[in-house]
Amino acid sequence: MDKKILKWLYDVKVSIDEINSYFIDERMDFFEYRKNLMRKRAVERNLEIIGEAINRILKIDNSYTSKITDATAIVGLRNQVIHAYDNISDETIWAILTNHLPKLKIEIEKLLKGN
Repeated sequence: MDKKILKWLYDVKVSIDEINSYFIDERMDFFEYRKNLMRKRAVERNLEIIGEAINRILKIDNSYTSKITDATAIVGLRNQVIHAYDNISDETIWAILTNHLPKLKIEIEKLLKGN
């Protein structure tokens, strides 16, 4: 595997782990998340990093679109968070955290193990 791709996959893993760490001492509760501006911004920043890393991976090797579910949607979310930040809803981010991030974590860990 290309060393740059390996580094970016690791960046995705670190960002997912950081997001998960924000909820270690609390159960994942949407209404608590919504009230905590610092946590929301930290989550959004990590989603930007994830999207940028996947964008870079796809530019080098487009075959990762079949290895990472919704890879292009992840890049699209990154662009939306950065460029259309005023149109991002807490509900959208929460749905990503609860429905999509766990699957992405599994896929990234599998790719890092070389499977």
